[in-house]
Amino acid sequence: MKYVVLGSLGNISKPLAQKLVDAGHSVTVISSKAVKIEQIEAFGAKAAIGSVDNVSFLAKTFAGADAVYTMVPPNFSVGNWKKYIGGIGENIAAAVKASGVKNVVNLSSVGAHMPDGCGPVSGLYFAEKALNGLDGVNVIHLRAGFFYLNFLGNISMIKNMGIIGGNYGEGTKLPLVHPEDIADAAAEEMLKLSFKGKNIRYVISDEKTTNEVAAILGKAIGKPELPWINFKDEDTLAGMLQAGLPEEIAKNYTEMGAAMRNGEMVAEYKTDRPSALGKTKLEAFAPVFAAVYAKS
Repeated sequence: MKYVVLGSLGNISKPLAQKLVDAGHSVTVISSKAVKIEQIEAFGAKAAIGSVDNVSFLAKTFAGADAVYTMVPPNFSVGNWKKYIGGIGENIAAAVKASGVKNVVNLSSVGAHMPDGCGPVSGLYFAEKALNGLDGVNVIHLRAGFFYLNFLGNISMIKNMGIIGGNYGEGTKLPLVHPEDIADAAAEEMLKLSFKGKNIRYVISDEKTTNEVAAILGKAIGKPELPWINFKDEDTLAGMLQAGLPEEIAKNYTEMGAAMRNGEMVAEYKTDRPSALGKTKLEAFAPVFAAVYAKS
């Protein structure tokens, strides 16, 4: 089988590509950076260097693949983040159509049912819509939860203020995920290719309240009393701006947090919650968090 994986050597794409190579298949990894070629080839994959802005490049790379793994690479320098994400989704869909590929495993997010009001995830609504508009193409959207890795961004807050927090709301239960569990789900779908038509699969490793997050991560770093503090939206936005995030990115993250707080972001997830969660629980990630914390 021939597979193409978008996302270079990212936290999901690299282990996914490795799993497909280890299963004996031909794998091409798309990266925007030529310096990644050696690393990609080192584990048995092929490298294709180009941009997701280039539909012709994507179509040429996708051509002949039995399935492709798609995602929108992060870009924090754009002026309209939602529009950018939706536009890259449209590029990918156009390339899939031009290439003749019939199977797509697409990385999306909890909350992608919202065309507005969910920050960058609302951009993924339009990316999903573009892929769903392709006739004769089987698509499965992997709607992932909140990445454990995102909590690394709170290390400075913990060290400087002795707290961890966000604008998600008091006691809100967060659907969380480890990238390795997403890679496992993507590999499973690509190797089986049993999905037909347009589909959604939620990929969640764990569910924890904000207070449970604080307790687990706090214990790992020797601060068992670490409190989770719920911030107002305006304070969340101000904090991110002070930390140096571009205003467009900070506004979108604040909006996403508010959607989690009011329940709209997880509304569809709750009606289609998977019967089994991923293998990597937050407790298993906590030592990784602690190691990064110790070095910071």
